[in-house]
Amino acid sequence: MTELIRVRPDAELDDVVDILEREGAVIVEDLADGVTLKGLWNDLGPVLDAANHCERGYDGHRTRRVSSLFARTPHLTPVVMQPLYLGSARRIMQKPVHMWVGRSRVEVVPTIQISATQAIQIDPGQGKQPLHRDDSLHLRRHPGPASRVQLMLAMTEFTAENGATLVIPGSHHWDDETPPRYEEASPAAMPAGSALIWLGGVYHSGGANTTDGPRVSLTVSLDLGNLRQEENQYLAVPRDVVMTYPEELRRLLGYDRCPPGVGWFEMQDPHMVLEHESLEQARAAAALIGPEDR
Repeated sequence: MTELIRVRPDAELDDVVDILEREGAVIVEDLADGVTLKGLWNDLGPVLDAANHCERGYDGHRTRRVSSLFARTPHLTPVVMQPLYLGSARRIMQKPVHMWVGRSRVEVVPTIQISATQAIQIDPGQGKQPLHRDDSLHLRRHPGPASRVQLMLAMTEFTAENGATLVIPGSHHWDDETPPRYEEASPAAMPAGSALIWLGGVYHSGGANTTDGPRVSLTVSLDLGNLRQEENQYLAVPRDVVMTYPEELRRLLGYDRCPPGVGWFEMQDPHMVLEHESLEQARAAAALIGPEDR
């Protein structure tokens, strides 16, 4: 069992990227401040209390899950925009890709996007979740370039006894024929407000809760912009709520075009839909843009 590396929020981005690419996971202590945590609890706590336990064994029969978080709370914004998380995701995934277009060798840089959001409450009596890789969602083969960088924010203290996320450091370097074992996993023990950041190819799972209190967290994943989002953010977050967020977050929610051309609207940047009162106005504006501007 290898102890997970811990850093402070003022750590150098280069160092955090190096840790993630080498170990696959890192704990950032005090990633969210008290004001952010309180806001998240006020918005999401009652929703979690009202949620039923999951029906599928994989999701946990003693686990409550709530999605569509950007429609439920504005307090998730500073968590996603935290420089070590968003910065690492951009550095690790937004790497230039070369291709030939006719006789020209073109370099493009992909975008990234928010893929899935969930608040998760592991109640007493929940057993260990099966070890898995989150990027298997996109049928990825390993080892290979990272296509997901994920964050788990501790809303309550995480301990080995109450279900702290189990992580196998370095497992993103493994091939697809090497099975994971719990004996190789380390618990991401951390106080409330701290966060685990890990790559999509790392084997991990929810731990078993053998205490008499719940373990509560929320998770956000950032994926490459050319992949389909795990959670359909266009349905999860109403337009009027999307409009309350800054442009960078709107684009992270999917209102962006990934080079060389994934996600366009009328052959234009889809963010223009949010810049007009209606879809019809946006379509009319797109029609006025000449071929030389496309």
